[in-house]
Amino acid sequence: MSTPPTETEWCIESLIAVFQKYAGKDGYNCSLSKTEFLSFMNTELAAFTKNHKDPSVLDRMKKLDVNSDGQLDVPEFLNLIGGLAVACHDSFLKAIPSQKWT
Repeated sequence: MSTPPTETEWCIESLIAVFQKYAGKDGYNCSLSKTEFLSFMNTELAAFTKNHKDPSVLDRMKKLDVNSDGQLDVPEFLNLIGGLAVACHDSFLKAIPSQKWT
């Protein structure tokens, strides 16, 4: 009998499941095409995307596409998620009263 996944393991599994949900609709299931990336951003991260025609969304993809192949693979996708997590954490820290971290 296996133990249930930890919260962190479950989060990682969820991120991969979301990636797989959008990847492959344009043929290659190991990366997100521009169309798949836009679909992901506009559905899963709507609060970060003003509207479907926002050109800055594709600019974000170009910056994330480290190997410049026009696709986002899993490591590039996780860089996006990590960057968003850091930005959210920074916002959280600014919103709470100053406190010492020990």
